[in-house]
Amino acid sequence: MSGDGGRVQGHDRESDPWIVTAAVVLTIFGLLNLVSIGLTSQAVRHAGFAVVGIGVMFLVSRMRVSNLRRFGLVTLGASVAMLVAVPLVGVSVKGAQRWLDFGVFTIQPAEVTKLGLVMVAATVLAGGYTIGRLAATLAIAGGVVALVALQPDLSSAVVLAAVAALMLVLARVPMLPLLPLFALGLAALPIAALFLRPYQLERIQVFVSSDADPSGSGWASLQADIAIGSGGLWGLARDPVYELRAQYLPEAEHDLAFASVVYGWGLFAGIAVVAASLVITWRAALAARRARTKEAALVAAGIGGLFGIHAVLSIGASLSLLPHTGMPLPMFSYGGTVALVGFVAIGLVLAVRRDGVARPLWVEPSVRRRRPRGMTAGTAAVTALLVAMSVFAWQLQSDRGPELRALSDSQMNRCIRLPAERGQIVDRNGVPLAVNVPEYAISVVTGMFDENDSGSRGALVALLGTSNDELTNTLGERGVGEMQTVVGRVAPDQARQIIDAQIPGVLVVPSGRRHYPYGDALASVLGYVSIGDPDDMERWPELALGSRVGSAGLEKQYDALLRGTDGKQCVYVDPNGRPVGPGERVDPVPGHDLRLHLDIGLHNLATERLAQAVRGSGGDLGAALVMDARTGAVLALASVPGYDNNVYGPPVDAVALAAQTEGPGPSRMLNNAFQTAAPPGSTFKIVVASANAEDQVLDPDLAIPTGGAFTYGGHTFANWQPMGPNNLLRAIQWSDNVYFYKLALMLGPEQIASVANELGVGRRSGIDLPGESAGFLGTPETVGDIGATWYPGSTVLMGIGQGTVTATPLQVAGWTSGIATGAMVTPQLAAAYGTGEGAPIPTAEPNPLPFADRLDPVRAGMRASAAAGTGGQLASLPVTAGSKTGTAEDPSAPGDGLDAWFSAVVPFESPEIVVTVMVRGGGFGSATSGPVAMSILERYLAERPVGAPPR
Repeated sequence: MSGDGGRVQGHDRESDPWIVTAAVVLTIFGLLNLVSIGLTSQAVRHAGFAVVGIGVMFLVSRMRVSNLRRFGLVTLGASVAMLVAVPLVGVSVKGAQRWLDFGVFTIQPAEVTKLGLVMVAATVLAGGYTIGRLAATLAIAGGVVALVALQPDLSSAVVLAAVAALMLVLARVPMLPLLPLFALGLAALPIAALFLRPYQLERIQVFVSSDADPSGSGWASLQADIAIGSGGLWGLARDPVYELRAQYLPEAEHDLAFASVVYGWGLFAGIAVVAASLVITWRAALAARRARTKEAALVAAGIGGLFGIHAVLSIGASLSLLPHTGMPLPMFSYGGTVALVGFVAIGLVLAVRRDGVARPLWVEPSVRRRRPRGMTAGTAAVTALLVAMSVFAWQLQSDRGPELRALSDSQMNRCIRLPAERGQIVDRNGVPLAVNVPEYAISVVTGMFDENDSGSRGALVALLGTSNDELTNTLGERGVGEMQTVVGRVAPDQARQIIDAQIPGVLVVPSGRRHYPYGDALASVLGYVSIGDPDDMERWPELALGSRVGSAGLEKQYDALLRGTDGKQCVYVDPNGRPVGPGERVDPVPGHDLRLHLDIGLHNLATERLAQAVRGSGGDLGAALVMDARTGAVLALASVPGYDNNVYGPPVDAVALAAQTEGPGPSRMLNNAFQTAAPPGSTFKIVVASANAEDQVLDPDLAIPTGGAFTYGGHTFANWQPMGPNNLLRAIQWSDNVYFYKLALMLGPEQIASVANELGVGRRSGIDLPGESAGFLGTPETVGDIGATWYPGSTVLMGIGQGTVTATPLQVAGWTSGIATGAMVTPQLAAAYGTGEGAPIPTAEPNPLPFADRLDPVRAGMRASAAAGTGGQLASLPVTAGSKTGTAEDPSAPGDGLDAWFSAVVPFESPEIVVTVMVRGGGFGSATSGPVAMSILERYLAERPVGAPPR
């Protein structure tokens, strides 16, 4: 009865829907993968193999277990015959000869050999352990491993060796002979490496190395990471460009099919594949447990182990946890041979199960010992590995998902930068000072413009005013891999027509060249534009290569406002870099216009009069500036000599540039108003006078003897002319050197420097232009810091702005207006940005001087100087003025070595503007620079409406 009962129970278990369902699941996900990556014909072929395989599976499942021996010998014999034939008539693909072509289909014999080896080893070893059976198994395994390795097929050879070892363990071969064999196999691995092909060594090197070239040997590993990391839970197969994404993953239908299915259908699909593989492995193990014979048990257990090995190696390679050995996953990876063999193997498991009986746990030990050894432990180990790999895939998505998705996007996109139109620079009245050259390049984008579309070609030809042949020739000259081809350059009206035509694949790009209508008169203020260099890239990390940026002057200072935001036209490319279609487009955002406080009419007048003064006096350079004494707004910033910033293009006119930058004479590139520091001479006397107002050491009303010279420390210091006793007012009015020699000694250098610092001496004014000079304010300490010596006469010379004091004209203007108004202002050229009135650019609030209420004696001297003193020429102005002249000894100046200074403020009762002029080598300040200042003031006052608020 027990035998009949066992037979009935076995009959109840003839079918195993779990293992059949798992096989079908693998097939379905394999088909989904093929369809999603665009291999529709292969999917149809794979489906056909699956249908045939399912039929064969059910036929084999009806096989009697007693026929396993014969079936295994036929399978292995046929596979060995095919392996022998492969080197003779086999098909070579990618340097490996592994296939036999039978016309309608091809066969990979190595896949058949795996199943044959499992079955024959089970037959040989089922009779129990003997040296002969062990030797026979090793001989059979060694022969087929050698034949497969010669193809070369490293992955299949490794699997065959692993299958042989697995069958020896399952068959309960004693460990005593097995351990030396396994040790010998491990020891032989370094020797085996000598016989590997270069590409096989490269795969191993990529696996063990962390610095594989991602564009070369590490390409497959990187793409597998991208596929799994980007896939998320549900995949990207519904992405319109997924088929293109998938092209970047090599062997997506075969070796890296697991990575591909996660890419397309998400981590859940990957887990389904893992689960199906585990179901097959476990159900094969359970079939082995119920087998009636040891041979049948070994066949079922070996098949389960074979599926487990394939799953671990295939999925591990997709996760880069194992070398990329090209291991397929049966029924899931594309391949007719591996699919059919997989279904046959499952049919054998079903046959074993059909023939088996259910054994209770209390069966005799002798029966238990007939089961394959380590079957449960091995299956559990495979399960643990596959679960760990699934967790690793989830962690890869969690930790690097966004990064890898971004990499997936970027590698299939090549973007053409669409430069933004640079904003204009205009003066306070809207007069253009820096504009864009009205020229546009017309480009045809590869992969977007259909050259065979007669409508598009005809429209473009008509709008360009060229011929079809000329367009064809231009497009034919395009280099390999070029994303775009410039087919013409047009004016703004023509560019607008092409834009309005909206021809696919045609881009209209501004030339980016800049034009400066006022040339050298404003070059040192406006600067110029050039191609961004490494310093610019560091300053603006988002700057694209080839971008045009401001490289000097206001163009540089306000580049972020003027440059705008570039757009882009992206093109999708395949893994070879060939454009295949249009991608994302982002239109550029034009830069803001920049409106200045500068008055170009006043500035041009200042430049013209200054140039005349420099030429007429024999000087070599000069500066003239006009600044609002209340706000710091700069109305003019003239400098001579100048340079023509139009030669910078880009592209640069190298000949013209060399002509104006080479040769003798002062640099034409500097703006002398704020970048050239010189001895300020007598203009500094009002600073010394202000120091006395701060800490009075000499009564301003007290007249002291002066004369023609002053002797101190054994040195005689001359006056510019002999004078009688003078108080502070007359000393400023007539610029009495001796008075200020004596006053400087009474004050001391530290007290003078303290007040001078408050008045901006020796520090940058903060004007919104790059490259400002700080000048130098000498004291015993600062002179010592530069390795020089402070002599007794240094204090004397400091009193008249000589020796250890240098200043820029802008600094002189700053202290002139500061003393007149009682507050220091920050010079600023920029007024607003944007169209129309624009948004105002904030200016710093005036900084009141702590001694402003004690400056009346100094102001009185300045007023006297302009009314009837060294600056007396200002007396003819229709408003009151205050001034200070200066004639400074300058070793760097040409001729007599005298710099001519003149600084004035009007109207003096309520100061509006300060004008400062300096001509290096110009001689006397009142004679050379005074007339320049006078012309500027007359122009300003003539254009200033009576009673109108200040400009």
